Amino acid sequence: MTRTLLATLVPVLLLAACTAQDPAPATDTDTATTEAADPAPSAADALAAAVAGNWRTSDFAARDKYRHPAETLAFFGIAPDQTVIEITPGGGWYAEILAPYLRDDGTYIAAVWDDAIPDQPGYRYRLNEELRAKFADNPEVYGAPEVRVFDPKAPAFGPAGSADAVVTFRNAHNWVAAGDGEAYFSAFFDVLAPGGTLGVVDHRAKPGTDAEAMNKSGYLTEAVVIELATAAGFELADRSEINANPADTADHPNGVWTLPPSNRHDDADAEKYAEIGESDRMTLRFVKPAE
Repeated sequence: MTRTLLATLVPVLLLAACTAQDPAPATDTDTATTEAADPAPSAADALAAAVAGNWRTSDFAARDKYRHPAETLAFFGIAPDQTVIEITPGGGWYAEILAPYLRDDGTYIAAVWDDAIPDQPGYRYRLNEELRAKFADNPEVYGAPEVRVFDPKAPAFGPAGSADAVVTFRNAHNWVAAGDGEAYFSAFFDVLAPGGTLGVVDHRAKPGTDAEAMNKSGYLTEAVVIELATAAGFELADRSEINANPADTADHPNGVWTLPPSNRHDDADAEKYAEIGESDRMTLRFVKPAE
């Protein structure tokens, strides 16, 4: 099912993963048996290949130690034959992994702000243009992913029940601060098929943090996200500490943007915040109940 990705992009990955030593030379019988029974590579192998891909932006790959993409996507249950919508992928950090992973057997959809709507923040138009160029410049890696636009004030992400999974990374705090959280989670519920998955990663505030502090800092409590999701009809399936960072106190002078990669702090504090690393993050998996 994912043979092409592994064979054409990172052909040595499976060899390194399968054995720590060279096997004994195969006999003619062994070779014939192996060729006849050679199984399709697993989803885990294909995901590892996508994460290890040499097409990834070097600065992006350097952040894997904070963002744990293979573990996060495995926790969400993302399979290579699914239709997956990523909400506002920005510069394409996860798109560089998801689009190749889904290229052969699935569908990757990047849901982006509608460029035709005027007077949005300039970065939205710039990021949309850069994402489209990224895909267009390397079709061998990315295939033909869809870039699907939506109205930020009236979000809708496609035909009802048309997606297997919706994923979003470090975005929910923006919707909550803008007062649009309910609209987004309702739209996620609508586009997902029964039994579909919603995966959310975001900066995690300490329990009991009030709304004003969350809006100012860019951190959200897990309780806020869970309330939004369950009010839309989702069930909380599981939560993970994959992206936890106990060193993050979540009380920095410039909010979450004090930390890497934004680094909005005095030069004298650079070492301090580099040691903390990226933010403490919740990782939540929701499911749309099966009919």
